[in-house]
Amino acid sequence: MTTVYAAMRDALVVAEREGAEWIDARRLDGYDLECVDASQAVPDRAFVGTFGDGLHRTTDGGESFERVGADAIDQDAVLSVAVSPHDPDVVYAGTEPSRLYRSTDGGDSWTRVGGLTDLPSAGEWSFPPRPDTHHVRWVEPDPHDADRLYVGIEAGALVLTEDGGETWQERPPGSRRDNHTLATHPDAPDRAWSAAGDGYAETRDGGETWDHPQDGLDHRYCWSLALDPADPETVLLSAASGASAAHTASRAESYLYRKRGGSWERLDGFPAGEGVVRAVLASGTAAGECFAATNRGLYRTPDAGDGWERVPVPWERFDGDTCRGLVVVD
Repeated sequence: MTTVYAAMRDALVVAEREGAEWIDARRLDGYDLECVDASQAVPDRAFVGTFGDGLHRTTDGGESFERVGADAIDQDAVLSVAVSPHDPDVVYAGTEPSRLYRSTDGGDSWTRVGGLTDLPSAGEWSFPPRPDTHHVRWVEPDPHDADRLYVGIEAGALVLTEDGGETWQERPPGSRRDNHTLATHPDAPDRAWSAAGDGYAETRDGGETWDHPQDGLDHRYCWSLALDPADPETVLLSAASGASAAHTASRAESYLYRKRGGSWERLDGFPAGEGVVRAVLASGTAAGECFAATNRGLYRTPDAGDGWERVPVPWERFDGDTCRGLVVVD
C-alpha cells in the first residue's frame, strides 16, 4: 500500500492506494501546518510540524495525533522535520528561530543540537517576511553517512555537519543562501541538490563545493525538487519568477522543469502556469515515480515527468492554498 502525506495550510491529507484505488482522509485540522516526514521503515508513523503548536506525531497512519517534544523543543514553530534513512527512530526538527533538535527514540524525547547560532554568519540570517527572525527551512540527512546533515537556513546560509552536529561548516563555496529544499539519493554518494530562492545548486563532493547548472531554467526562484528513485541524474524542479508568483494564488504563475544530466526543459504536460502556486515534489517508491502537490491537486507521474495523472482525492478546499510538505511511503 502506498501512502502519501500532504501537509496543506490547515489540514494533513492522507491519501492511500490499495491496488488501483485511492482512499482520502484529512487529519490534524485546525493547525497551521509547515512540514511532514515519514520513513519507509515505519510508514504508519509520521511527524508534522506546525507554526505555533509545535511538533505532532501519528503512529497509526494519521488516524490520531499527539504533540511530542513540548518539554524540550523551546520553540512552537517547527518548520522542518526529517527522519533519518539510517535509523527511523532518529528524527530531526528545525524551528523558528533557527534551532535544531534530535530524537533518538522515535520522537518520545528530544535534545537540542548545538552550534548553529554560533556560526559567524548567524548575525546576517533574516527571513524577509519576518526580518527579525529566521528558521531552519530544511534538514536533509545523508543516506550514505549517518553523521552528515545538510541544513538550509531561511534565509542566510547552507550549513553542514560531518560529525552529527558536533561542528558545523557554513556557506561552502557556491552554496545558495536561501535554500528551500535539499535532496539526496541512495544511489549517489557525496551528492546533494538544492532548490533555493536564489537559484538551483548541486554538489558532488559531500557539500564542500556547489555548482549551478541552470541552462534552460527560465525561472530562478526555485522551491521544491525530487529525484527519480532509480536515476539520480533525473531531477524535477518547481520554480517561478519570484516569491509572489510562487506563493500567492491570486498572482501565481509557476512551472515544473526536468533535467536529465544536461540542460533543463520545461514540462508542458504538467498542469502549471498562471494561477498555479509552486509545486511541492516528492519521490515515489518505484522507478520514475514522483508526486507533486499544488493548489489545483495532487498529481503522480510514473515516468519521471513524461505524463501526469491526478490522484483522485478531493482538493477543492485547497484551491487557494500552498502545500507545505509532501512525503510518500510504501
